[in-house]
Amino acid sequence: MQFGIFTVGDVTADPTTGRTPTEHERIKATVAIALKAEEVGLDVFATGEHHNPPFVPSSPTTLLGHIAARTDRLILSTATTLITTNDPVKIAEDFATLQHLADGRVDLMLGRGNTGPVYPWFGKDIRQGIPLAIENYALLHRLWREDVVDWQGRFRTPLQSFTATPRPLDGVPPFVWHGSIRSPEIAEQAAYYGDGFFANNIFWPKEHFQRLVELYRERFAHYGHGTPEQAIVGLGGQVFMRRNSQDAVREFRPYFDNAPVYGHGPSLEEFTEQTPLTVGSPQEVIDRTLTFRESFGDYQRQLFLMDHAGLPLKTVLEQLDLLGEEVVPVLRREFAAGRPAQVPEAPTHAAL
Repeated sequence: MQFGIFTVGDVTADPTTGRTPTEHERIKATVAIALKAEEVGLDVFATGEHHNPPFVPSSPTTLLGHIAARTDRLILSTATTLITTNDPVKIAEDFATLQHLADGRVDLMLGRGNTGPVYPWFGKDIRQGIPLAIENYALLHRLWREDVVDWQGRFRTPLQSFTATPRPLDGVPPFVWHGSIRSPEIAEQAAYYGDGFFANNIFWPKEHFQRLVELYRERFAHYGHGTPEQAIVGLGGQVFMRRNSQDAVREFRPYFDNAPVYGHGPSLEEFTEQTPLTVGSPQEVIDRTLTFRESFGDYQRQLFLMDHAGLPLKTVLEQLDLLGEEVVPVLRREFAAGRPAQVPEAPTHAAL
């Protein structure tokens, strides 16, 4: 399995101090977090894509290219690349370039995002979100696999004898995850191509994401890519840790209560009961994460959200120390135990 972290890149005031970091500070902090992830032995760093305040990651490949130059082992990914509002040609070229710069340590997660106004900002119609996702990926998939492409569709100008440059490293396109929190059509799309499916697994009860993953596994087998157990699944998660669980709850509560997404809603206790959020000791995080296999089967990638809601950089780095030193080694060992031989390893460029 691969273990890592993902960021949404929010610029949020620290509710305990009232201070809001500058965009410059937040971008630099994101780089520091990625470097720390490699230092503590994690496998993956993934960034979201947003084009509106209070978020800063509007140019994921620029950020990941910089991180690639400062790391040696870390797989660099996106937590969302907007397949609906980005031009598939530009995605093909940007990520192939990043792939070369990072010597293959690159994959990406395609999604539609969660910000409705982004569609008109890029000249698209949100009512066409699903058709855009389907058509744009059909083109992207071909651009990485065919040297010369002729194309005509509904949503962009036709292509005649077009070659995307540079070509993918070693002739192997970056591995693609399709991410969704609500759309069975996206699970179907991932299954059709034999790509990975990533379930956010943060804001809703696990039963919701179980249905999407089960659909993806069934359709993966339907399209002849292997058994349902051989489908490539990734999961999100959200944790906050201190060595003493009471200290974790006390410290995290003001951040939870004022978080941009779920603040001023359910209590921390209600949210941890109803969703996979875990606030407590490293052992509690281990125990909770191990239950994901009971709900979703053996899977390939586990990413954690750890740097949001105004948490200061120092605190996030402390969280990463705990994750890398005390949590992930145990999870690696426990997830490997009893893992059926037919379950595939997590995708890497070398393996592909």
